[in-house]
Amino acid sequence: MIRNRIICILLLTISSWAVIGSCQSETDLNYARYYTNGKQLYDTYCQNCHGADGNGLQQLIPPLSDTLFLRKNRDRLACIIKNGMDEKIMVNGKEYNGLMPPNPQLPDIDIAAIITYITNSFGNKQGLYDQTAATQTLKKCEMP
Repeated sequence: MIRNRIICILLLTISSWAVIGSCQSETDLNYARYYTNGKQLYDTYCQNCHGADGNGLQQLIPPLSDTLFLRKNRDRLACIIKNGMDEKIMVNGKEYNGLMPPNPQLPDIDIAAIITYITNSFGNKQGLYDQTAATQTLKKCEMP
């Protein structure tokens, strides 16, 4: 009887530790939500040109694996996704001058999710980019 109680207490203690240890902070949960949604949105809106592996298309479409370019231009990414881009850029030491079509139908939260995904995939690790950041950046965008 005592042995069964001890076993029961040990199992409850171990189970409690497992539950507590698996808890994530709100920031971690938000990151996971944005990243997961961003992957789905990337597959729908970006993968066709930039590729499943983010390597782009030779000299036509720039890769998304250039951590330096994405880090330097993180504040511009929301504008680029929403409004498209038609200018020369240098990525990984190569010049790209193709037209990126706009995605004006995407709400700010979807743009934030895509940015979270691409800036944390393909060798990039830049953390959460949330809807507030996207909304603030999009207010500053120059319309094409």
